[in-house]
Amino acid sequence: MSTHYMQSLDWLILALYFAILLAIGIWASTRRKKDSSLFLAERSLRWHHIGFSMWGTNVGPSMLIASASAGFTTGIVSGNYAWYAFVFIALLAFVFAPRYLGAGIHTLPEFMGLRFGQSTRNILAWYTIATIIISWLALTLFAGGILIRQVFDIPMWLSALILLLISSFFTMMGGLKAVAYTNVYQMILLIVVSAALTIVGLSRVGGVAALVAKVPSDYWVLFKPNSDEAFPWLPIVLGYPVMGVWFWCTDQSMVQPVLAARSLEEGQRGTNFTGWLKILDVPLYILPGVICFALFPTLSNPDEAYLTMVENLFPVGMVGLVFAVLTACLVSTIGSALNALSTVFTMDIYVKRFHPDASQRHINHVGRIVTLAGAAIAILLTVAIDSIKGLNLFNVFQSVLGFIAPPMAAVFVLGIFWRRTSTLAANLALTAGTAFSLIVGILYLWGPESWPWPHFMMLSFWLFVILVVMMVLVSLFDKRSERHDIPAPVSIKPSALVITLWVTLAAVMTGLYIWFN
Repeated sequence: MSTHYMQSLDWLILALYFAILLAIGIWASTRRKKDSSLFLAERSLRWHHIGFSMWGTNVGPSMLIASASAGFTTGIVSGNYAWYAFVFIALLAFVFAPRYLGAGIHTLPEFMGLRFGQSTRNILAWYTIATIIISWLALTLFAGGILIRQVFDIPMWLSALILLLISSFFTMMGGLKAVAYTNVYQMILLIVVSAALTIVGLSRVGGVAALVAKVPSDYWVLFKPNSDEAFPWLPIVLGYPVMGVWFWCTDQSMVQPVLAARSLEEGQRGTNFTGWLKILDVPLYILPGVICFALFPTLSNPDEAYLTMVENLFPVGMVGLVFAVLTACLVSTIGSALNALSTVFTMDIYVKRFHPDASQRHINHVGRIVTLAGAAIAILLTVAIDSIKGLNLFNVFQSVLGFIAPPMAAVFVLGIFWRRTSTLAANLALTAGTAFSLIVGILYLWGPESWPWPHFMMLSFWLFVILVVMMVLVSLFDKRSERHDIPAPVSIKPSALVITLWVTLAAVMTGLYIWFN
């Protein structure tokens, strides 16, 4: 999407989007009680704030473009990454969230500190900060900076700075409450614009029946044979759970809206809403790529499928709205990440280790400084990534980050489900286990192509199994390491409404998997 395609009406709509966004952010900031915490929105979030925030954090411009590209080349099979997620969002709702809320924590390192002791909390805090800065901030800014650089014709550092200024404004002024309120507005806009692209595309093709006739039949299958190189069914079934537990149940940026829930019921309804929103990933993000294949089968670069649809199907004015949506995705993800970064550093490192008696006003002041520092570091990393030529570092980093999942998933799963898990076992998994996983990941990405590697997802599964076995053996033989009881979960049975919502979602997801196989 280049400057020449943005007309006066597009610029006007883009300016209007930013004006409304800033107005919502300022309004949300005024609703925050004076000197209340920036981090958990006074634990006041309702189900729709939680659902839209989790979904908004999950969505980025790279996801929109990559999903359309996957739809163009392989059909809806990549929808497994969206639809299979409901199992692990349910795990968050009924297993992890009751324990998190019962412990009254601000951060997940704090929870692991209650479970395993201060040493584990320290390791996990720095681990989480590094993950947020690299994966949530630098890589998101890199992807978004490319888009903004194309439209405004400005350097990468300035693109990243603009995005961070907008996101930092909400994080510093209103904390998680401002981020959550603006996420609702931005995600509704995303749904409307993405649905319009799908509907216009279907109309241009000639309807659903015409679309089915114009693309290969295997474009509508979710489980492909194990011989399929890109999406074999067994690695997805076994490997995705490792990624799912890490991403949906233990990642601070994703889980923070649930920690800020008004009650456990609001958290369980909010996560359920996220599950329903994930269904939309296929028709809103992947289906446009399939439609693009039907309309423009000679397109040489599948990564251009999304923008090709926009440029060919949308009139003047809608292009500005699409760019507003892409910006919304960026601001949503970056805002959530900055808030999570500020929360973890301030509560787990600064307050816990240096100023346990700090006032709430002082804590908020430190949180704002950390937000600015994190933004500055993210800009430097973004510029560094952009300076490397000839290497698609974004995709490489995304793949490497997949190898972070096994240690985190192993520590949280055993920490919650097995009382005998020792502190030494957890610390070894987070340190030596992470180093081992990353070395395997680097060899997988850059090692000789002749090596008989299993599928990426299967490799993630086997790393998880190895780490779980290691933790069990260490825990059984470790007689000196400290052990702590698991924090008691909130002892409230799910309401009839919560159970009905989740059973209905499970039935719909099961029906979709049967229908598309």
